[in-house]
Amino acid sequence: MRKNRIMFILAAIAVVALGIYVMFGKSGNMMVAENAGNDAEAQVCSAAVEQAKVLDKAIGGEIAGFTLLDDAHYVGDLSFKDRDGKVTTIADWTGKTVLLNLWATWCVPCRREMPALEALEEARGGGQFQVVPVSIDLGEPAKPLAFYNEINLKALPFFVDGTMVMFNELKKKSLAFGLPTSLLINKNSCVVGALFGPAEWASDDAFKLIDAAMAM
Repeated sequence: MRKNRIMFILAAIAVVALGIYVMFGKSGNMMVAENAGNDAEAQVCSAAVEQAKVLDKAIGGEIAGFTLLDDAHYVGDLSFKDRDGKVTTIADWTGKTVLLNLWATWCVPCRREMPALEALEEARGGGQFQVVPVSIDLGEPAKPLAFYNEINLKALPFFVDGTMVMFNELKKKSLAFGLPTSLLINKNSCVVGALFGPAEWASDDAFKLIDAAMAM
């Protein structure tokens, strides 16, 4: 009986030890892997911020308010939904230069800016570049979809974040303050510059900046 009791105790200890490993050892390994991934992204984006300094010569005129960033920010994990409700992330455009535009139907400057973004997408959208407008109208996407139909937007894709989670995440990083906000994102999902407020994105000045960004 004593022998059986000892074996039972040893078996119980083994089970507890296994549980501790699963709960802490495995999660610890996952945390190490996650931190390693974050470090790698930070290094890539730090290099991107340095590389983006060549864009300084392309800033002026209609987009004089565009600012290059001093800090590295990876945004590939930012998520929102398309018109069919499918979750999309910035990383889905890895390999392309992206102009992420945050807007809302209640924002008058945003509404006025949308035709220019449509023209930019028509002129430069395709293999190497994509305008990604994301509505942050709360709730269902009916209002922003109605606005798309109202002004006959065809070239611009439709995306929405009805929870404002993405906007708040960018706000924490000082990458969003109000609307509209436009972030220039490189091919590795790193933000290299921002413009807070409306701009004439259909201008030669904007085309010059986008062309320079695509050539990076």
